[in-house]
Amino acid sequence: MLKIIKSNIPNTITCMSLVCGCVACIMSFNYNVMSGGLYGYQWAFIFIGIAALFDFCDGAAARLLHAYSNLGKELDSLSDLVSFGVAPGMLIYNTISAFSDCHWVAYLAILIPVMGELRLARFNIDDRQTTSFLGMPIPANAIFWIGFTAWIHRYGYPGDIVMALLVVVVSLLMVMTRMKMFSLKFKNFDIRENLRRYIIIIAAIFFVVMYGVAGLAYAILFYVVLSLVRTKYSA
Repeated sequence: MLKIIKSNIPNTITCMSLVCGCVACIMSFNYNVMSGGLYGYQWAFIFIGIAALFDFCDGAAARLLHAYSNLGKELDSLSDLVSFGVAPGMLIYNTISAFSDCHWVAYLAILIPVMGELRLARFNIDDRQTTSFLGMPIPANAIFWIGFTAWIHRYGYPGDIVMALLVVVVSLLMVMTRMKMFSLKFKNFDIRENLRRYIIIIAAIFFVVMYGVAGLAYAILFYVVLSLVRTKYSA
């Protein structure tokens, strides 16, 4: 009995990530509704962020408890698709709908979960992506859209053309198999082995302090640039 409970702890954490992703979708469709002192889109930020925390913890729990399973792998991908693909997609759909009169542009947000699905499917069958990624990881995609939505509320809507191009480009980054990006997950805390990860953490803190939640978008862009520079240098 204890063994069954132990083996299902990581899966339970993964399901909690999925629940948060579903709640984030609901909150996105209550975009400008105030609840508990925050607007719906801000609650969506929070629940996607909590989903990311659970996503980190399920892997950590699996390693700590030695509770790996094929079921857990599949649950993780399905949960990620909802929490980091569908949820940010619905957030951007409602963001564009709130600021634009050209409603067809909002439907481009569907590209976010579609490309996210392709990215996750490729990841599951690609043995090359054990310690690094080919294309932007889907959680980074979600964090970028949280930051950019906050950027819009702080600096203003950039226009339909810019928004459409950004949705297409960022979505395609997830399936660009020639773009090698380093993993953000720590296996240990050695500075030499995790130098780039520590740089990203410091940069993210700096950007958030300087620009608030909008700084998350800058942090992800910096992550992309740092990965590309490293790849070019390594080549």
